[in-house]
Amino acid sequence: MNALVALCHFCELHGPRTLFCTEALHSPTPLETGGGASAQGTEPGRGSSALSCSQGEEGEEPGDGGITMRARDSALGQQATPTTTGSPAPQRADMCEGCRSLPCGHPGFISHDSETSIKYLSHQHPPHPQLFSIVRQACVRSLSCEVCPGREGPIFFGDEQHGFVFSHTFFIKDSRARGFQRWYSLVLVTMDRIYLINSWPFLLERVRTIIEGLQRKALRVFDSEQCVCPQRSLRINTVFTPGVFPHQRSGNAARSLPSLTHESGLWGALHSSFSWLLKACGSRLTEKLLEGAPTEDTLVMMERRAEQEEELIGWGGAEGDVSSQPGESQSESLLEADPTPLSEWSERVRREERGGGRFTSLRHMRQVLGASEFRLLAWHVLMGNQVIWRGADHHLIQSAFNVLKTLLPVGCVRSIPYSLQYEEAYRCNFLGLRSDAIIPAHITSSEFSVLVDVRPASRTSFYPALLCDEELLSKYQFVTTTGSPAATDKGPTLLNKLELALCNENLSEQVVQDCLLCLKEEWMNKVKVLFKFTKVDSRPKEDTHRLLGILGAADEDNVRLLKFWITGLSKTYKTHLMTAVRSPQCS
Repeated sequence: MNALVALCHFCELHGPRTLFCTEALHSPTPLETGGGASAQGTEPGRGSSALSCSQGEEGEEPGDGGITMRARDSALGQQATPTTTGSPAPQRADMCEGCRSLPCGHPGFISHDSETSIKYLSHQHPPHPQLFSIVRQACVRSLSCEVCPGREGPIFFGDEQHGFVFSHTFFIKDSRARGFQRWYSLVLVTMDRIYLINSWPFLLERVRTIIEGLQRKALRVFDSEQCVCPQRSLRINTVFTPGVFPHQRSGNAARSLPSLTHESGLWGALHSSFSWLLKACGSRLTEKLLEGAPTEDTLVMMERRAEQEEELIGWGGAEGDVSSQPGESQSESLLEADPTPLSEWSERVRREERGGGRFTSLRHMRQVLGASEFRLLAWHVLMGNQVIWRGADHHLIQSAFNVLKTLLPVGCVRSIPYSLQYEEAYRCNFLGLRSDAIIPAHITSSEFSVLVDVRPASRTSFYPALLCDEELLSKYQFVTTTGSPAATDKGPTLLNKLELALCNENLSEQVVQDCLLCLKEEWMNKVKVLFKFTKVDSRPKEDTHRLLGILGAADEDNVRLLKFWITGLSKTYKTHLMTAVRSPQCS
């Protein structure tokens, strides 16, 4: 990922300062040494990554996740310092212990990604003058004006000139600091605004993991120091005079992050975490080549995914800290909630799956239910009526919905897989209920709904056993109830053609799926024409009837199908049509 991660600190003496930053180098650089040993490394709890790390002249030291750090050439390391590259880095005389991360002469850290030939370089300041200026501005803004309410949490800011920044401010406990805490921020700077916004949920989760780890370590040190010498009572009983106050404050201002956490290898661990963050964030989103215009199903799924990410961002920014206990990571709380070993859990899932049958395809469902019952059920699905399945096996009901959903465009599907009580039709057109759930009488007798009761069969040979799944499904009796008349052979054209494909045993399951896909695309194109003709162009009814005749959809069932499928069009397509009509000169 073309980005830079930096840890910043607000010093009580010198203001906002950059403590530590990691950047990705995509081109060969003389900073690489030939004598360093490579080792495969992993970020804790994240799996393996092909990274090898090098450290300063302190010798070998194992990093987090088994990363081996070996000395780099200090002469080469000095070539990358901000002083020799002309970067306006602060002088050592202007830095206190709290403003300094790596000691003077330390060459920094470097990691080599053998998979992509990318190097991850860590220093206190970026070696390039332009990068130093960008990071410096992000540091100052993250610790001054660009903060969340409460001064702790994530925020996004930036522009095209100075880059876009994901910033997360947080406090670290310090018994000697004013207010017993010091203010830090973790920023990620990049020029790609869209990529950064799309990576927000991923970055928020991983950055909070790093921050919570630092806060836990600092809290333990803070508690131990308070037990030895409580600072609150000491300060209350201390008399401050104008002459003594500045000296006392300056004496308490300089304290480094490793001393606050009692972690001697803190900067090496942060380098490993930052390197993994840049690598993982850069590889999680990939570009795919789409041949032709995207389908309506693709557009609808993209819109739903965007809405879900916006909801996650809203929940994470407003109530992200409510669900977790202080000092506990998410992984720890999950382990405590369900201590079942993975092997036992997998075996339990397999036992549940073997306990009952599943519908695997439309052809399979037609064989189990029978041709007439299947046609009636498929007719209700295509017309947009509410389809209700009631039974004790929620896995069976879920498999039935998964099969029936393939008849509709994605935008027409509103599903509640399993509920304790009846839900109205405006909320869902697929509803699963427990066997003891009560359905209102006007629903069971309505022509706009169909109910399938899954009951134990009176005899095990109720259905002919042809396949393994059907042997399991023979335990059930499927009773269909509806207030609508039986579906005639006339029906919608799509259903008639689909049944011809299902009846043809020479066609494999894959061919039937491809046939259904082509039929759906054919009728979605007719839906688009009808939508533009009626909703956008506002043509009279006489013209609409003539259009339906031309499309071969003048029958009542075909018209109902088209009107229902209009609701499944994507917002992107509708907006595009409306915009094109209002401003035809731009099209």
